[in-house]
Amino acid sequence: MGESTVSDGAPAGAKGRILVVDDDRLVLATVTHGLAEAGYEVIDADNGDDAILLAREHRPQLALLDIRMEGKSGFDVAETLRDAYRIPFMFLSAFADAETIAKVHALGALDYLVKPLDVGRIVPSVDAVFARLRQGGAAPPAAPAVAATPAAAAVPVALDDPLPLAVGVLMHRHSLSRAGALQRLQRMAGEGGLTPQAQAERLVAAVEELARSG
Repeated sequence: MGESTVSDGAPAGAKGRILVVDDDRLVLATVTHGLAEAGYEVIDADNGDDAILLAREHRPQLALLDIRMEGKSGFDVAETLRDAYRIPFMFLSAFADAETIAKVHALGALDYLVKPLDVGRIVPSVDAVFARLRQGGAAPPAAPAVAATPAAAAVPVALDDPLPLAVGVLMHRHSLSRAGALQRLQRMAGEGGLTPQAQAERLVAAVEELARSG
């Protein structure tokens, strides 16, 4: 069983409790430290089995999950968190291929961050997700099949906005930085006479269609 700890010295007024799961110890330590410094109570695990045990014991308000891990994947953990404990989750992954994006969307993740990212960019994303949870409720859709129901739609989630996913796709396909991918998306939109949002919707739709046909 991998090491799993609750960060010491979390302030009494912590911004929220978050479970961080990554089998890369350096990434895990860096993200955990950064979120703790930002005021979160952090629980960390380096494998899926420990993550599920810690989620059951500590009931975090949010989980930040790596996707590709030995043993249980981040997808496996996400399904358990969603179905057994109603714990919202977001993903941090180096992969932005069509199949991964389709699965992320189907599971009902609240956000999807593409590595490499420094903590200075992860913390604002986590802050934004916590803000949305406070406004709209803490639970993600109970299952992918009901993701479009009015009750589930009442919770505004990042994956309702195709822009981050489209940027992630371009980053992966063209080995671009996030800023470079956004510029490419804006250029594509201009060339097609579309807004960046509309271009992002077209790109994500094409990726999801490709995943379904594959």
